[in-house]
Amino acid sequence: MDKGLHFTICVVTAVLLLRESSQAGEEKDPQLLAAPSLGTDSRGTGKGLPTLTVTTILEDPYVMVRGAELEGYCMELLAALAEMLSFQYHVKVVGDGQYGAVTAGGNWSGMIGEILRREADIAVAPLTVTSAREEVVSFTTPFLQTGIGILLRKDTTSQDMSFFHFLSPFSKETWTALLFAYLLTCFCLFLVARLSPCEWNEPKNEENHFTFLNSLWFGAGALALQGATPRPQALSVRVIAVVWWLFTLALLAAYIANFTALLSSGSEQLPIQTFEDLVKQRNLEFGTLEGSSTFYYFKNSKNPIHQMIYEYMEKRREHVLVKTYQEAVQRVMDSNYAFIGESISQDLAAARHCNLIRAPEVIGARGFGIATAQASPWTKPLSIAVLKLREAGNLDYLRNKWWESSCLRQSRDRWGPLEPPALGGLFLTLGIGLALGVLAALAELSSSSRRAAAHAKKSCCSVFTEEICARLRIKGAARQSQETSGKANA
Repeated sequence: MDKGLHFTICVVTAVLLLRESSQAGEEKDPQLLAAPSLGTDSRGTGKGLPTLTVTTILEDPYVMVRGAELEGYCMELLAALAEMLSFQYHVKVVGDGQYGAVTAGGNWSGMIGEILRREADIAVAPLTVTSAREEVVSFTTPFLQTGIGILLRKDTTSQDMSFFHFLSPFSKETWTALLFAYLLTCFCLFLVARLSPCEWNEPKNEENHFTFLNSLWFGAGALALQGATPRPQALSVRVIAVVWWLFTLALLAAYIANFTALLSSGSEQLPIQTFEDLVKQRNLEFGTLEGSSTFYYFKNSKNPIHQMIYEYMEKRREHVLVKTYQEAVQRVMDSNYAFIGESISQDLAAARHCNLIRAPEVIGARGFGIATAQASPWTKPLSIAVLKLREAGNLDYLRNKWWESSCLRQSRDRWGPLEPPALGGLFLTLGIGLALGVLAALAELSSSSRRAAAHAKKSCCSVFTEEICARLRIKGAARQSQETSGKANA
């Protein structure tokens, strides 16, 4: 009996120990499944915490390699989430370099495929939330809002600069109104100067200096901030002159400010403002990332313009679709190529490369979210944590930190060189003015020569030549003319 009882106690004890070990093993299984076999970056908030495998993709400024570690917007976001939710994580870069799309065999590639195959627990990357992806994985609340835009190179999109580019600060209506105001003011100066007795000493015998031509000259001098005669003496004329001076001062300040902005920022209107403009032009090729959500957006869209864009990309997919975002930016910089993609990423490219610009139109408002497996216990806690970070202003801080523009600093440090077409109209106007002045002087001299020739009974051409030589002080011609006149007198 003693041996049987002892044997029974041993068996019961062994069974209890096995049950406890199996329960402990079940509690540790999720952590073991989550532990990566190989990761590029391992971080956490402490020992004994659950460990998640995080898949991501290399894209500036979301995830970048710096030495032996990864850094960027998504890495700082992941660190903040790990601190709030108390978990450790291993980060691995997606093997095929794709975001996630359905392949020809019906399987998912990229980060979505790794989550479905349980190779990763979550995906923290610029991963767009779409209905197709939402059917196979779960997404958290978006941490960044974006859309679809067009990335262009400035010199391929800027219109040929007008020869009269210096007129661009004001619209045609403004220039017309300015001309009308100038003529009206000069007419008022002429009229008031004629009516005011202070401008006349003897109205019946003296000629008034404020003729209409002199009034035009006085108004033009005020526009150029230069003094011009005649100077008004009557109070009424001076009131009109002061008001005109104030008007021209504000007008010139507005013109100089707008003209400086046009020359320094190159803000002339782009010929490609919308996706419709992109379809109509024939100078630029355009495409997007192969297998991206942007490509499928145009594929599924019922908009005729979007369908034309999809058909163009589908027919030329080997030439216009790119593999990576870096390849797309480089191709825009090196060739006549327009990249269609996430507007927020294009804003970064324009901030880093000052010769790039994003077209104004943005379509397909969407967001970047953190992808998890369906029914994952981490989906809701991650969504709440993202909302808390947004309410605390941390997401805005990260956005401003990683999207800081270097172009602003360069524009503050130095002005870019002005191209000749920007001021070509000014030089043309100056040349025309100089030519008109010379022709007017010749006309005046010709008229004077005709009167002198008629009075002296000489040839008009000879008098005209003598007048020119005398005024230009050509000694030989002047001496000859003197000798001729001396012989004539003798």
